[in-house]
Amino acid sequence: MSVLGNLATQLPALLGVLVGTAGTMLATGLNERTRWRRSQTVRWDERRLDAYVELTKAVKEIHAVATQMLSEHRPGARRPALDRDEGRARLAEADVRHTLAWEAVLLLGDEATVGAAAEWRHAVRDIESAARALPDPPTDVSGMIERADLGRDRFYRAARESLGVRGGSVEQVRHLLAKPGPAEPAALTRRLPPGQSRGGPAA
Repeated sequence: MSVLGNLATQLPALLGVLVGTAGTMLATGLNERTRWRRSQTVRWDERRLDAYVELTKAVKEIHAVATQMLSEHRPGARRPALDRDEGRARLAEADVRHTLAWEAVLLLGDEATVGAAAEWRHAVRDIESAARALPDPPTDVSGMIERADLGRDRFYRAARESLGVRGGSVEQVRHLLAKPGPAEPAALTRRLPPGQSRGGPAA
C-alpha cells in the first residue's frame, strides 16, 4: 500500500511533467513550422520580385526603342528618330529577354499581376508593331503611348500589392499627361481620337 500510496502521491507531478514536455514539443514544432513558412514566403517573394523586375526592364526597353523609332511621328519628341534597321535589331534582342522574363512571371506571379502585365505587354506591342511597320505612317501614336503608360501603372500597382509593398501610389500617368500642359482628370480614362496628342513620356 505504501508503494501505491507513493505512486498516487507522485502521479500528479509526473503528469505535470509529461504535459509540460508535450506542450514544449508542440510549441517548438509550431514555431519551427511558422519560421519555415516565413522563410519560404520571403524566398518566393524575392524570386517574384526578380521576375517582375526582369519583365519591367524588357518591356520598358521595347517601349523605349519603339517610341524612339517613331520620334518623327510624336509631337514634342526630343530625341532624333532611331535608324529603322538598328531599331529592329534592338527590338529583336529585347523580345528574347522579354519572352524569358514573361515565363518567370507566369510561374511566380499572382493572377492580378499576371493580368496587369499582359495588358501592359499588349499595349507596348501596339507601339512596337507601329515601329516595325515604318515607313508606313502610324496612327494615334500618342494614344498608344498613353495606353502603355496606363498599363505600366496598373502593373506596378498590382506588383506592389503582390509583394506587400506599402507607401501609397506611385502612378506616373498624371505627371506624364501634365506635360506640357495640365491634363484633365477625365483624360486618364478617355481614349484620344486619332491624330490628337496630349503628350507622351519624354523620349
